[in-house]
Amino acid sequence: MCDTMLALPLATASGHVLFAKNSDRERNEAQFLEHRAAARHPPGSPLRCSYIEIPQVAETQAVLLSRPFWCWGAEIGANAAGVVIGNEAVHARLPPGREPSLIGMDLVRLALERAATAEAAVGIIVELLERHGQGGDCGHLHAHFYDNSYLIADRDGAFVLETVGRFWVVERVARTRAISNALSIGRGAIWRASPALIADATARGWASGEGDLDFAEAYLDPERDAATQGRARCARSTELMARKDGALTTADMMAILRDHGAAGESDPHWHPARATGRTICMHAAGDERRGQSTASLVSELHADGRALHWVTGTSAPCLSVFRPVLADLALPPQAPRPSDRRDAATPWWRHEDLHRGALLGDFAAVLAELKPGRDALEARFAERMAASMTASAAAECWAEAEAWDASWRKRSLPRALVADAGYDATWRELTRLAEAGGPSRRATS
Repeated sequence: MCDTMLALPLATASGHVLFAKNSDRERNEAQFLEHRAAARHPPGSPLRCSYIEIPQVAETQAVLLSRPFWCWGAEIGANAAGVVIGNEAVHARLPPGREPSLIGMDLVRLALERAATAEAAVGIIVELLERHGQGGDCGHLHAHFYDNSYLIADRDGAFVLETVGRFWVVERVARTRAISNALSIGRGAIWRASPALIADATARGWASGEGDLDFAEAYLDPERDAATQGRARCARSTELMARKDGALTTADMMAILRDHGAAGESDPHWHPARATGRTICMHAAGDERRGQSTASLVSELHADGRALHWVTGTSAPCLSVFRPVLADLALPPQAPRPSDRRDAATPWWRHEDLHRGALLGDFAAVLAELKPGRDALEARFAERMAASMTASAAAECWAEAEAWDASWRKRSLPRALVADAGYDATWRELTRLAEAGGPSRRATS
C-alpha cells in the first residue's frame, strides 16, 4: 500500500512543484536506488521488462529509479527532463489481469525513460497499456494482482492517471492532489478517458457518457478499499497538505510521508503493534498488514528547469534521513544490490536493523530520541543545497547521513515489552527468513 501526493506552485512557499511518495511493499522486499544513464539502442531491439518483451525505443533518458529488488520496473522515479512518477495499486469491481504482461512498475520506468514532459508520460503509459495490457503477480512472498493509478508531474503541471485493465481515465491537477490505493477520479474531473471505458460504463448503466461518469464510484471495489483504507489515507494526506496550503515546503512533504495518523499525533506512546488502521508512514503489524514503507522520495521541480530530489533508500521514513540527488540524477557509489536476504553490506538492510529494533522495542522512545537529530541534519542539508546546488555539496550530505546512520546502529535502543505475541512472532519469522537466505525471487537487470 502506497501514498503519493503533489502540490503545484500556488500551494507551495517556494513556487516550486513539490512531489512526494512512500512506496509500501512486503517486509523483506528490499528496495534500491539506481541511476540509469541515457542510452541509444539498435533499431528493432527487444526490451525485456518484468515478464514480457516489448520493442525498445531508439533513445532512453537518464533516470533515477527506486526499485523492488526483483522487478525490472520502479515504484517511484524521476528523469533528467524533470518528470516524476509514482504508482499505486488500485482494486476495481472488474478482476485484475493475471496473465503476465506489463505491470504498473514497468510502466513507471518506461514512461520515465521515454517522456520529456508529464503529458507525454501520460500518453506513453496509455499507448503501452492499450497495446500490451497490464497483469501479472506483483507480490513478493504473497501473490498480489492489481491495476494501477499514477501521479505524474513536471515543472509545468501534473496529472492523475487511473486504470482498470486496458481502460484509463486522466485528471489534470489544479492545485494539490493525493492518491492512494483507491480509484479517485470523480464526476466532472475527467480530462481525458479511453473510448472503451466510456462504452463499458455506458453498457453497464454506470454512465450515459463521459460527462456523466463518476469513475471512482462506478469502478472502485468497496470491499478491497475497506481492507486497504485507500480513501481514508488519501483523505489524510489531503488534509495534511491543506493545513499548509499556500506555504507548503519540502520539509512539510517529508513530514507528511512520516505521518502515523491522528493516533500517532496525539499518543506519545504510540506503537505500530497497537495501530488499528493503515498510516501514510506504514509499519507492518500482522498477517493482514504485510506491507511497510520501504522507500521514499520527495522532489522539488523548479520553474527554471532545475530539480532537486530527496531520497531515503531505506524503509521507515520516520526513522530515515532524506538525502539530496541533483537533476542529473547521479548517485554516490552504491553498495551491492539488495535482495530479500539480509546483507549488512547494503544500506537498505543495515537500516532495517534499526527499524526492526525500534518495532520490537520502545518505538515511541526511539523516535523521540532520533527525531531532533534527524530534523536538524535535514535542515542543514537544505541550507547547504540552497547555497550550492553542486555535486560536492550533495556528496557532503550523503557522507553526513551515512555517519548519522552508523552512529545509530551502534546504540542500544530503548526496550519495552510489545504486548502482542503474534506481532512479535510475525516479525521474528520474517527476520529468520531473511537471515536464512530465502525464499527468494530472481532479480532482473
